[in-house]
Amino acid sequence: MSLDPTTESVSRETSEKLRLYAELLEKWNRKINLVSKHTIPDLWTRHFVDSAQIHSLASDFAHWLDIGSGGGFPGLVIAIRAAELQPDATFTLIESDQRKCAFLRSVARETGVKVQVLSQRIEQAPVQGADVLSARALASLSDLLGFAERHLAPEGVALFPKGQRWKEEISEAEAQWRFRWEAVPSKTESEAVILKIGGIRRVASA
Repeated sequence: MSLDPTTESVSRETSEKLRLYAELLEKWNRKINLVSKHTIPDLWTRHFVDSAQIHSLASDFAHWLDIGSGGGFPGLVIAIRAAELQPDATFTLIESDQRKCAFLRSVARETGVKVQVLSQRIEQAPVQGADVLSARALASLSDLLGFAERHLAPEGVALFPKGQRWKEEISEAEAQWRFRWEAVPSKTESEAVILKIGGIRRVASA
């Protein structure tokens, strides 16, 4: 598993923490479904590099919230990187599956990264007022905007990796929501983008 340019801006210590995370994920994935087993051979690029690129899109933040964290992508990868690059930032991961929460806490403990893991449903968790909200492979854009409306600060930014249907998802979401968006090309998948979204508000009912 070789390092990618997206991780070269961090120290060897941080790189080693990411490697430890990868080792723990492979071990735990044999018992609980954290990521598809078919992606394990390409684990570094498919999950770690893919998550790390999201970090570069939000350099100024105090509180980062990752929802539906699952195996920790992108939130835990970014928390490990930010421990060195933005040590004063706080990270919260929301995940409803107790077993996945146990994994996230185990990685945090083993790597020494400080994160808060909330074992709750996103719509029932306390309002977070986060500066940045991320979610990867979780739900449709319309549903994600509903979560962002609850947990994102008024001037905050949402970062959502999306596949080749991203334009369709934007069109569908605009039936219910008004928002500013920018599509940043993914560095790991040719037809994918990261949607950078702000100014989220519901369309007024007639």
